[in-house]
Amino acid sequence: MSDNKNVILYCRVSSDEQKEGCSLEMQERFLRAYCDSRQYHILEVYHEDFSAKSWRLDRPIFRDVYLYCKQHSSEVGKVLFLRWDRFSRNLEFALTYKRKFVDELGIEINAIESPIDFNGAEWSTLLGLYCGVAHTEDIKISRRTRDGIHGTLLSGRCSNHAPRGYKNVRHAKHDTEVVIDPATSPLIKDVFAEVAKGIDSIDKVRRTMTPHISRTSFYNMLTNTFYIGLIHVPEYGGDPDQYVQGLHQPLIDKHTFEKVQDVVNGRKRKQQKVKNKIPHPDFFLRGYLLCPVCGYAITASNSKGRHGRKYAYYHCCHDQRHLRMKAADLIDCFIRFIGHLKPSDEVLSLYESVLIDIHKDDKRALQKQIDNLQTEIGEFEGKINRVHDLFIE
Repeated sequence: MSDNKNVILYCRVSSDEQKEGCSLEMQERFLRAYCDSRQYHILEVYHEDFSAKSWRLDRPIFRDVYLYCKQHSSEVGKVLFLRWDRFSRNLEFALTYKRKFVDELGIEINAIESPIDFNGAEWSTLLGLYCGVAHTEDIKISRRTRDGIHGTLLSGRCSNHAPRGYKNVRHAKHDTEVVIDPATSPLIKDVFAEVAKGIDSIDKVRRTMTPHISRTSFYNMLTNTFYIGLIHVPEYGGDPDQYVQGLHQPLIDKHTFEKVQDVVNGRKRKQQKVKNKIPHPDFFLRGYLLCPVCGYAITASNSKGRHGRKYAYYHCCHDQRHLRMKAADLIDCFIRFIGHLKPSDEVLSLYESVLIDIHKDDKRALQKQIDNLQTEIGEFEGKINRVHDLFIE
């Protein structure tokens, strides 16, 4: 055991343990009382709300403890924690960082409850017992959790947070159900209906109707069979991958959902109808005018004169007696009509406001994309820093 009385206190909880009363404040209080009784000098106190199941050094606060000890190895004598399961619930982690702290840095790590004498011969047995029991319990809890989730899915119930358009309703501690959310479900139904048309691209529908949903989440939503009443049960424990009928009410009808899958998979992409026929240069108004008598479309044709000369006429396709006019005369009337059209000041003002709003929406959409990219850059930088830390270790 080290004679250096300079110590670092390490307190850790997970979210569930915090609720159960094993709080950070309680751990620090016990550790400070322990140090006062032995006249230890506390250099730093570290609090961490993070799981200790993993064997990797991915607990950010504990990484700070280790880096501090490396930089001040001559000053630090001990790293103390309440119990061994506060240090680690993974045996591989415990053995690895016993070597890093005790053997390489010469800094003692120990629990104030059930401390281990690392100068003795039994330290490996005791460390394996204290951390191994916690490790075994974690494995059992994880297995029970997976068994419970698998059983919940097989029974047709949602095992986690309800998808968009639904909400979780709790009647009692162990009595919950998923119901359609009247506030968000209409938008989800409209999204499926719009994608099923196959006219606009999926990403355009997303940007137009649900810009707050990321591209990946949007595609996952469109392919989620939960919306047609089916629960996906992954392969587990010898049971095959399967779909079971859920206990919740479907939000999307099966026909619409299948059309959406066709669009997602690129099987049936409809295109907007485009007039491929080039309009006749003499009859460019054909198809845009209606007969003022019967309401039928006005068509056009050439009429042959006495000397074989052709004359262009517009006439009613239903009854030429309703309207028959030389093309040149009708075009002249059309030009005079267009010339008299002038938007009012109110219409011009409204049009200007619409253009300004469209410009603002475009700027907001662009800023949203910039913010998302900056967030992704931050995440990648964080990953790079963690890789650097691991490489240094």
